[in-house]
Amino acid sequence: MKTPLNTRIDEALRFIRSRTAMEPGVGIILGTGLGGLAKEIKAGTVIDYGDIPHFPLSTVESHHGRLMFGTLSGKNIVAMQGRFHFYEGYTLEQVTFPVRVMKALGVKTLLISNAAGGMNPNFRKGTLMIITDHINLIGANPLIGPNDETLGPRFPDMSEPYSRSLIELAEQVAGDLKVRTERGVFVAVAGPNLETRAEYRFLRTIGADAVGMSTVPENIVAIHAGMDVLGISIITDECFPDALQPANVAEIIAVAGKTEPKLTAVMKGVVERLPS
Repeated sequence: MKTPLNTRIDEALRFIRSRTAMEPGVGIILGTGLGGLAKEIKAGTVIDYGDIPHFPLSTVESHHGRLMFGTLSGKNIVAMQGRFHFYEGYTLEQVTFPVRVMKALGVKTLLISNAAGGMNPNFRKGTLMIITDHINLIGANPLIGPNDETLGPRFPDMSEPYSRSLIELAEQVAGDLKVRTERGVFVAVAGPNLETRAEYRFLRTIGADAVGMSTVPENIVAIHAGMDVLGISIITDECFPDALQPANVAEIIAVAGKTEPKLTAVMKGVVERLPS
């Protein structure tokens, strides 16, 4: 018989608490090629995912697999250095399990980063897109199944999946740093293949500005748990159907790495300005 979700969360929490007593108010999920922010964290305790009960293991080459506790801009934070994806074969409940654990640790604000393909013709490689809304086309939902009311409501409201106040704060920080940002709608697909020309046309037609294979499940669970969420995408490739070029994963990761310092600066600034 499957162990109840709440029990699994408690077991993971007890193990983590045996290693650190820190109570982080901010959680950060680092996406593809965006691990540089980890260098800015004044690390305290670092725990391998493989040591934490019920944590999945990342199978993606560009993702590490560590939970980092430390300080960033003077705030206590916990960061996922490496995330999980539906295409790796995990259920969305497994993909989002670390978000549940973050909530149990005391996280109230969740910052999510990702690499995404840009479909808005105004976007170019290296653009920072602040996510204002999303479309879930993964084909599943992490909340499917029995609902535990102690974790969140059966039918969570999604009228503000990404905090308006955090969006405005991120734009203020970016403006002060002279970092250009765009606002946009992120669509999540299952992957792992990239999209066809016809699919890019469809996704753009339904209102998406960027596409990726993550973020939306984590956001849904964070909202279910009562967190405030900020999401930022690095546009790593230009997905314009009439001028589509074959995808180069190494180039995508390189663009993410080149743009990462801008994202790091914005994220640090946002954390610094969050109320204590």
